[in-house]
Amino acid sequence: MPVNLSAPDPAALFAVPGVRIGVAEAGVRKANRKDLTVVLIDEGSAVGGVFTQNRFCAAPVQVCRDHLAAGYGIRAMVINTGNANAGTGEDGLMRTRSTCIALARQLEIAPEQILPFSTGVIMEPLPVDRIEAGLPAALADAAQNHWARAAEGIMTTDTIPKAFSQRVQVGGATVTITGISKGAGMIRPNMATMLGFMATDAKIDPSLIQPLARRLADASFNRVTIDGDTSTNDSFVVIATQKAAHAAITSLDSPEGKALVDAMQNVARLLAQAIVRDGEGATKFITIQVEGGRNAAECKQVAYAVAHSPLVKTAFYASDPNLGRILAAVGYAGIEDLDQTGIDLFLDDVHVAVKGGRNPSYREEDGQRVMKQSEITVRIGLGRGNASETVWTCDFSHEYVTINADYRS
Repeated sequence: MPVNLSAPDPAALFAVPGVRIGVAEAGVRKANRKDLTVVLIDEGSAVGGVFTQNRFCAAPVQVCRDHLAAGYGIRAMVINTGNANAGTGEDGLMRTRSTCIALARQLEIAPEQILPFSTGVIMEPLPVDRIEAGLPAALADAAQNHWARAAEGIMTTDTIPKAFSQRVQVGGATVTITGISKGAGMIRPNMATMLGFMATDAKIDPSLIQPLARRLADASFNRVTIDGDTSTNDSFVVIATQKAAHAAITSLDSPEGKALVDAMQNVARLLAQAIVRDGEGATKFITIQVEGGRNAAECKQVAYAVAHSPLVKTAFYASDPNLGRILAAVGYAGIEDLDQTGIDLFLDDVHVAVKGGRNPSYREEDGQRVMKQSEITVRIGLGRGNASETVWTCDFSHEYVTINADYRS
């Protein structure tokens, strides 16, 4: 069961003018499940994306990068689950391009105007024939209010769909933001198997869409980890349809730009945190805050060392306040001149360690009280400066092993 996360109410997800979504059952891997999604984007929209930094990236990631660079103007996306089309070589690229060609023919646009996405099992041929056969049904299903259907249609080992909406005032006009994401395992987005899609009707200078996508990813998806594995298929795409009734935003740091970025970052964080809350086998949602660093990079380095430690994560699962494991992870994070006598450690309101040693007033029953919670904040002070960073993670349970051991069966 996901940690304090419920399925979205379709009525609470706002349609974004300029975007229509259709979902179908194509039988990509299993019968009777939504596994093919098309997103239709009005002409004139700005589209940007960030992708996995895994050098063994999937064929659709390679094609997406090429199509965005071509500059034709993206008009559609096609997303399949059940098959990642990764580790498939030149044949995988050919199959991805064939999918784009098939959809392009249906829409009478250029194949380069389509972004393809795949998620699922690695090293298996993409069943292009099934995807092509499912496209007419997906297109016939297309509607502005199908965000909830899309959130369900892109799931793999997720237990529930993930989607959020928000409206904000920008330049005197109401702007809509809606996004969906999927992911539950093989999660440490480094963008830049996770997918995220966000659309807004905001009117922005097209040159800002790529910096916007990067800024949103860095504040959300690049701050989560479930198991430390960077997927071959990680992708996050941002669409601005330019339909809102405000003057075009020409700077993300203008008052209008900041209002938009703040609202979009909020949705992106909710989507990223939902992935952690629905992590494979997760029973606890853990926030790791590292402060007092010399720079943000070393704070993030320490946070990820703690978040990735199997010993730390299993201790959280067991509600065992074996908190020396956290201090050990801080120590091996790779900060060569770290002074352990400057380290402070808190579990929520419980001060566990002070100046690198056990706090004389710390009682193990206080630590266990916090460890039993479903949501926990770990706060680590480095005592080296003023920088801080936050990462979100979950625990490791028996179920994580079971899910990944049985994934292909």
